[in-house]
Amino acid sequence: MKVIVSACLAGDNCKYNGGNNLNQKMMDFLKAHEMIKVCPEVLGGLPTPRAPAEIAGGQVMNIQGKNITKEFTIGAQKAFEIVRKENPDLIILQSRSPSCGIKQIYDGTFSGNKIPGHGLFAELCINAGYRVLDIEDIDEYLSYS
Repeated sequence: MKVIVSACLAGDNCKYNGGNNLNQKMMDFLKAHEMIKVCPEVLGGLPTPRAPAEIAGGQVMNIQGKNITKEFTIGAQKAFEIVRKENPDLIILQSRSPSCGIKQIYDGTFSGNKIPGHGLFAELCINAGYRVLDIEDIDEYLSYS
């Protein structure tokens, strides 16, 4: 099986704060599969580390008030080109991210409040009909696979 994953989940230090979201259960599962890592934010030219960003009113804004929608959109499109080229069986993405969030995103107030929604890259994948999994659902997925 071919699986595309948010690079931070595979241990790449590409999160906004310079860290990662390494998920060992996912990594153990993927030992038997082909893994392709993507970070839409890095692909969009954003540095690591970078100021936190959230989606507000359809725009991606960082905590300093700078509109970085262009960078997020470019990164989402570049990551989606990889998806289309690789045609994965599964895509596993980081929860709540303005790029990769699947079920929820932060509400744009930088207060920790969450709302239903998708990140820009996740939205492209979902709308194209790919099988997309929120990393928070990995236990449930593994129990059925």
